[in-house]
Amino acid sequence: MWISPYKYVLSLGHLCSDINQSILSAVLPFLIATYHYDYTTAAMLVTVSNVFGAFVQPFIGMLSDKKNKLLYMTLGVLLASGGMAVTGFISNFFGLCIVVIISGIGVVMFHPQAAKLVNSVSSKNAKGKGMSIFSFGGKVGFTLGPVYTAFLMNLFGMKGTILFLIPGIVFGIVCSFFNKDFENLDVLEVEKKEKVKSEQKDDWSGFIKLCCVVFSRSILSNGISTFLAFYFIQQFSKSNSFASMLLSVFYGIGSITLLGGGIADCFGHRKMVRLSFCIFLPAIFIFTNTSHFVIALIMLIFMTCGESLSYSPMVVLG
Repeated sequence: MWISPYKYVLSLGHLCSDINQSILSAVLPFLIATYHYDYTTAAMLVTVSNVFGAFVQPFIGMLSDKKNKLLYMTLGVLLASGGMAVTGFISNFFGLCIVVIISGIGVVMFHPQAAKLVNSVSSKNAKGKGMSIFSFGGKVGFTLGPVYTAFLMNLFGMKGTILFLIPGIVFGIVCSFFNKDFENLDVLEVEKKEKVKSEQKDDWSGFIKLCCVVFSRSILSNGISTFLAFYFIQQFSKSNSFASMLLSVFYGIGSITLLGGGIADCFGHRKMVRLSFCIFLPAIFIFTNTSHFVIALIMLIFMTCGESLSYSPMVVLG
């Protein structure tokens, strides 16, 4: 039981990391209004952030496999927050690309080490639940990002982005109390690995299939989060602030991920992934083909539920 609190510390870190991803999506309409970018140009900021982060993540993962280092997580969250904090002070598009790349790299620095530690502190029969607690923090971060962005933009204008640094500082302070404890988890991990080493086999066929599913889900999820605010502004003539708030609703409903892991522990992780996609894909089709605001909102709820329920089971399967 002594390791239980660490799940919540890691969940807090997930919040402080992922809030920056939703901040990036939420700040795009304000960048368009301020610097008169077109939608394609603005969306490129999300693309470069994700692409560069994706290239860096495997190397961070390899480093994390060798030794637990809280530095990877704390530095990652600080970079993620710091990159977003200066977006309001840079009008040059190339400069904006650089800082969102830094932020994106910061986000991916956090995840491999954190996911590894969550797995370490979760019991064998509650891996899904442990990952759900961790995922819940990320969903809360995604939810708060657009609200936080709209609040700062309305109060301070683009210069208010400097306050995006606060989550990174908060997590850095919290982590300062747990550094030694997390690094000591290496001892526990070595003992676990020695017990199961002879029983484990790499299932490359299953891994490739899972990667294809994760890849497809990521494309859809990132596309929705990037263009959701724009879609409601264009299709339903909503304001920037309203669209940002709606983005928070989208992420907030995603907190259902807290249930996904627990249900998957009971009924099977593969079944949970299949069920989630049976909800996710039809909802996307209806959402993109309706001109009715209320129907779009209802489908948005189903889309979010389907997308979120699959996260924890897929991480555990990986």
